[in-house]
Amino acid sequence: MKCFSRYLPYIFRPPNTILSSSCHTEADIISTVEFNHTGELLATGDKGGRVVIFQREQESKNQVHRRGEYNVYSTFQSHEPEFDYLKSLEIEEKINKIRWLPQQNAAYFLLSTNDKTVKLWKVSERDKRPEGYNLKDEEGRLRDPATITTLRVPVLRPMDLMVEATPRRVFANAHTYHINSISVNSDYETYMSADDLRINLWNFEITNQSFNIVDIKPANMEELTEVITAAEFHPHHCNTFVYSSSKGTIRLCDMRAPALCDRHTKFFEEPEDPSNRSFFSEIISSISDVKFSHSGRYIMTRDYLTVKVWDLNMENRPIETYQVHDYLRSKLCSLYENDCIFDKFECVWNGSDSVIMTGSYNNFFRMFDRNTKRDVTLEASRENSKPRAILKPRKVCVGGKRRKDEISVDSLDFSKKILHTAWHPSENIIAVAATNNLYIFQDKVN
Repeated sequence: MKCFSRYLPYIFRPPNTILSSSCHTEADIISTVEFNHTGELLATGDKGGRVVIFQREQESKNQVHRRGEYNVYSTFQSHEPEFDYLKSLEIEEKINKIRWLPQQNAAYFLLSTNDKTVKLWKVSERDKRPEGYNLKDEEGRLRDPATITTLRVPVLRPMDLMVEATPRRVFANAHTYHINSISVNSDYETYMSADDLRINLWNFEITNQSFNIVDIKPANMEELTEVITAAEFHPHHCNTFVYSSSKGTIRLCDMRAPALCDRHTKFFEEPEDPSNRSFFSEIISSISDVKFSHSGRYIMTRDYLTVKVWDLNMENRPIETYQVHDYLRSKLCSLYENDCIFDKFECVWNGSDSVIMTGSYNNFFRMFDRNTKRDVTLEASRENSKPRAILKPRKVCVGGKRRKDEISVDSLDFSKKILHTAWHPSENIIAVAATNNLYIFQDKVN
């Protein structure tokens, strides 16, 4: 088998960080992963409503190889389970998405959302505490003003470093359906949140109202034919955004034209090949994720079996199509029966938009080099993760004689799936969420 270094120009050594527990509950399953804009911080959200932030180790002269390791920086409970008494509906605490805001000062800000409520969090450090109050005693209780005879100047005393996460804004009561996407605008004053039928535009300073920019809800719900699956702002143009649908279509909208963007500016759809038509065609064509490239020129979409790259100037077909796990076509019936066919895989670009990464089953994740057109399948598992070792490419055998290093398609574990991945904005460091485990792989040359 070829050496990985010859196969793809990115070599990832097994996890600098593996966060897991051998015995986990449903609440421990990681539901989103996101690097901040510098890559120094990595946030994960789980089904228990918790957000865990990891900070990158600073490089030292004695331990250069430790550069790139991430350690726990802060952990806080972002959302709690709620109950809507008017609709008799339980609202899960699961974190659906996390989005970072660019750092403006010493503190960090991020958005997190569950099915109904978006929260803006401030994460800050404190290593000093004030002492010598005039109106309070040392325990913080108010003093009797009559007993104050002298004026003291408060001073700051050093203390152990404390990382505090405080909610600054709560954006609630704007979505009837489950929120599937949030995206921060490039003006950094607004963001949008999308559910199955509507997309709302928010100002960070206003929590009690939002502006509805897309509404595809029909007058009669029996006429409903598609739902919104993902949405994202353009990385450079604050007036432009895209959203994808369960019909496999992508709509590009410009907020400068109409206030309500029900009429799209561009419509991206690939004509279906009639010879490939089947019972599962509509299900597997549903887009689970849409991402603008860093340059803003391309759009990447992920459906059940493929990743597609679209040029903004060409609407009739994608310019690139990558087969993620085409060997599953023969398994669609059983995948439908165990509901795996409805899994929502995410996809990410690397910092230069030259490589694409997305997840699969059996804890496999796939990487596609857009320049060389080569691809590789890697596995995130504790069994094959020895410190500083190079990950070996994996191959799936569809039929016939199976080679030594191959795994049969019938042996794949569909309960182990890589749905959520993230790529460092400028370096070859990736984060992969496998159930309740977080793996961080780093380029060997770093």
